[in-house]
Amino acid sequence: MAKAPVLTPRADDFPRWYQDLISKAELADNGPVRGSMVIRPYGYGLWERMQAEMDARIKETGTENAYFPLLIPQSYLAREADHVEGFAPELAVVTHGGGKELEEPAVVRPTSEMIINEYFAKWVQSYRDLPLLINQWANVVRWELRPRLFLRTSEFLWQEGHTAHATYEEARDFAAHIHRQVYEDFMVNVLAMDVVPGRKTVKERFAGAINTLTLEGMMGDGKALQMATSHELGQNFAKAFTTQYLSREGKQELVWQTSWGSTTRMIGALVMMHGDDDGLRVPPRLAQIQVVVLAIKGDEAVLAKVREIGARLKAAGVRVRVDDRTDVPFGRRAVDWELKGVPVRIEVGPRDLENGTAMLARRIPGGKEPVAIDTLVELLPVVLEEDQALLLKQSRERRESRTSEVSTVAEAVEAASAGGWARIPWATLGEKGEAELAEHAVTVRCLVAEDGSVPDADDAPGNVAVVARAY
Repeated sequence: MAKAPVLTPRADDFPRWYQDLISKAELADNGPVRGSMVIRPYGYGLWERMQAEMDARIKETGTENAYFPLLIPQSYLAREADHVEGFAPELAVVTHGGGKELEEPAVVRPTSEMIINEYFAKWVQSYRDLPLLINQWANVVRWELRPRLFLRTSEFLWQEGHTAHATYEEARDFAAHIHRQVYEDFMVNVLAMDVVPGRKTVKERFAGAINTLTLEGMMGDGKALQMATSHELGQNFAKAFTTQYLSREGKQELVWQTSWGSTTRMIGALVMMHGDDDGLRVPPRLAQIQVVVLAIKGDEAVLAKVREIGARLKAAGVRVRVDDRTDVPFGRRAVDWELKGVPVRIEVGPRDLENGTAMLARRIPGGKEPVAIDTLVELLPVVLEEDQALLLKQSRERRESRTSEVSTVAEAVEAASAGGWARIPWATLGEKGEAELAEHAVTVRCLVAEDGSVPDADDAPGNVAVVARAY
């Protein structure tokens, strides 16, 4: 009788495969309140690595980290009409505290434009105070009707950046810099994810923004996932909060603003873009464990050797874990590390010691081969970089092979329904065609220029709409 697979095969049921993998790779569990989640240590370790890489890039822009309250007076949200309308269906509102009804209800932070602008208005007095560049790492709550771990949960973790500038051009350029040099650089060079940078349509724009820049990734089933966004807020929030400064010429001027964010959704993207029927495949530059060294048996010489290998690799800068739990069957441990997507396993048993070799198992391309133990320190950095590049190549090839050039709404719907993306001239599609797509659960993920760059305007000549079904 054939042995049941550890995970539901992706081809049989992609959503079930995703849920199986989240659970069996010990990334997260559902929380006690519908739509909440418990992020387990291995999953949180991925988020910590994402945080570290992102935080370094954010700080290189001159942005500083701060923290703002979780609870926001409900009246704050009413100051920017489009913003409150956009978030109203998702709000969680606190009406009682300390056993009493509150004089004014407090909204649990869905995003922080409103609370941060209250303080920007106090902190900005003169042109000398600009640009004001603030980021916070926090949690937010958006009441989710159809929750799915990491992708759509009522509470999730994120970073949100908020900036104020003296001119429109400065704000526009800063939003674009975050979009490409922070987000895209991180996703391509650390997450090994092929992403399409583009401009959101008016319909898909962030509530209260004058422009939204996005990065869209194709998942393993051909659907799109919005990875991160950077918004030009114009002066909408500055007007609402009277956030102004005294210019060099002695005039009171409203500031120009941006906001931008990325979330724990990136862990879901990591699963769906790089995972296979055997589990996760974690890009080596991201992995908190790049190499695991396993003792096959509890032989003292074997245990000593795996610990020695681990120490040498750690000294060489490799993020390594020694697995000497020989009271747990070797096969079970090997499958567990494969599920978790650790890029490389080094397996050592008594016979390997006799030969001066270890078995090198590579998770990303697959396969095993014996290698000399003495060569591991020099070999592994090369292997890890090869596997990092392979993941990016595979993700790019998937998108390119499953993206169709079309000229009608019907063709776009057909391509999306078949598990792919479509590109259609925006002049052909337009807002009317966008509405027709929505009737088939297909959306315009972004607008791109003919050469693949990000357009300067919604109606720039040659704009192409990238359309797909999305998470």
